[in-house]
Amino acid sequence: MKKKIVIIGGGIIGLCTAYYLNEKGHNVTIVDKSDMNSGTSYVNAGYLSPSHLIPLASPDSLKNGLKWMFDSKSPLYIKPRFNLSLLNWMYAFAKSSSNSHVNKSIPLIKDITLLSQKLYDEIKQKSDFNFHYDKKGLLMLCKSQKYLDSESKLVDIAVSNGLKAKMVTKSDLKKIEPNIKIDAIGGSYFKCDFHTTPNEFMSDMKKYLKSNGVKIITNTKITDINIKNGIIKNINSFDNKIYADEFVLCAGSWSNLLAKKLNLKLLLQAGKGYSINILDKTNITTPAILSEAKVAVTPMNGFTRIAGTMEIAGINKNISKERVDTIVNLSKNYYPELNIKSTDINNVSSGLRPVSPDGLPYIGRSSKCDNLIIATGHAMMGWSMATATGLIVSEILEDKKLSLNIQSYSPDRKF
Repeated sequence: MKKKIVIIGGGIIGLCTAYYLNEKGHNVTIVDKSDMNSGTSYVNAGYLSPSHLIPLASPDSLKNGLKWMFDSKSPLYIKPRFNLSLLNWMYAFAKSSSNSHVNKSIPLIKDITLLSQKLYDEIKQKSDFNFHYDKKGLLMLCKSQKYLDSESKLVDIAVSNGLKAKMVTKSDLKKIEPNIKIDAIGGSYFKCDFHTTPNEFMSDMKKYLKSNGVKIITNTKITDINIKNGIIKNINSFDNKIYADEFVLCAGSWSNLLAKKLNLKLLLQAGKGYSINILDKTNITTPAILSEAKVAVTPMNGFTRIAGTMEIAGINKNISKERVDTIVNLSKNYYPELNIKSTDINNVSSGLRPVSPDGLPYIGRSSKCDNLIIATGHAMMGWSMATATGLIVSEILEDKKLSLNIQSYSPDRKF
């Protein structure tokens, strides 16, 4: 039976969800509080990365996080403040940061990211889609033996899980990137990873959805959710009531605020990342992550993007010049010839990633509401998991056999 469905949130997860529901003939409406032309889905590094097998919540993350968390220049910065939801999230993060959790999460992350790659491939084959999509792999560049040893362990894990990966030497780096100097002692290379130019995919997808009957309502903030006997009847904005048979909550970092209206406790923090587009030619052809710096460098269509940091400081659009300068300086440490103009730096963008405390997304129905599906909390892996998430949401809604076991992604899971 075809249903009327409202998707709350028009980021990458919302668009992919709309795509698969529309393909199955449902009447789909997307509602977003913004104009849907900015935010994390537009300024991320564009990676489709099965290589990122280790969840954010891990023993190493906990150890480094404690060291970094109050340093405003560090890769992970948690702004000191008394906030109950933050304290609950931090407790759950610490509790989840165990080796057993890492071991359980590796196949979960691998399966959903590989499925997403397959689905991106299928979408790209359609004549309606022209977005930039490259399969050049991903380098992890190391300046120290400590990080090189760490990368070697990650390569072993990747290979043991069937992914194509290997260690590379300094001379190998010269062969991979012959036209730009790299100051690193070596690193790893994950051939299994792909990358895109995010704004191109988003633009293509919005155009496709509109031309195929999906209604998109922008600049509309949801003020209330009308629920009766465990069923959402409608959502309210300042000047409108929107009714549907089913609702999908994928509002990114704002999802937990809306979940509270349903008496649903969704542990989620906004993790701000920064993005700078270098418009001049850089000669960088292969995406790379600067291991010690935790900065991503991506050659996109017509520009090179550097992106990084995880700043947990609540929902805000403030730009920290100190953190931006740190990203720029660290990038030049690895690429000494990199020319980043002041105009590029001044046009820095930011986005808020929705971060769950265990590093796994929330995907599934909640026991609090019979006609609500939640799809959020993907953190830095939203781009890598988006298409698979959209497909799975459509399968949940139609009560079909799921492409993946999503028990570990349950929005009702305990921490």
